[in-house]
Amino acid sequence: MRVSKAQAQANRTLIVETASQLFRERGYDGVGVADLMAAAGFTHGGFYKHFGSKADLMAESAACGIAKTLERSQDLSAQQFFDLYLTRQHRDTRDQGCTLSALGGDAARQPEALKTIFADAIEALLTALARDEAQEAGEQQRARLIGQLAQAVGAIVLSRACPDDSPLADEILSACRSLQHDGNR
Repeated sequence: MRVSKAQAQANRTLIVETASQLFRERGYDGVGVADLMAAAGFTHGGFYKHFGSKADLMAESAACGIAKTLERSQDLSAQQFFDLYLTRQHRDTRDQGCTLSALGGDAARQPEALKTIFADAIEALLTALARDEAQEAGEQQRARLIGQLAQAVGAIVLSRACPDDSPLADEILSACRSLQHDGNR
């Protein structure tokens, strides 16, 4: 039975969203095409009807995850964004959280096309965070926001590297939240 164009697009969207979650949870090398397609409710053979390669899906799913982060942050000030970002809830829901903190290390080892998606995402997030902060000169503001974003992403990565019940995992998040507040005074 033939699938309509609308259904094929819906299937592709489901595969991309599923991949976005699984890649954030397990990393790019931790998810095989067969596992991914099964999680999305499809057979392995259908993958190549939608994507030329796993790398193509990695790029599209990264863009999807990043778009969700930008969407969730659109009505937040920079301070509100960092307050929500630097939480145990974000740390513990890797599959639902920020693609930058979940896959930044993996992306560094991937082809330039995927790195470009991450670079574009960082630019878009910096633009979103800067929208309500006109008090500083452009270069100073950008440098501060780059530092804050790098610190927040790094804090999530370091906190996740600690055992789940480690007091240090929470201390990292708390210390960086405090520093974020101090930096905005």
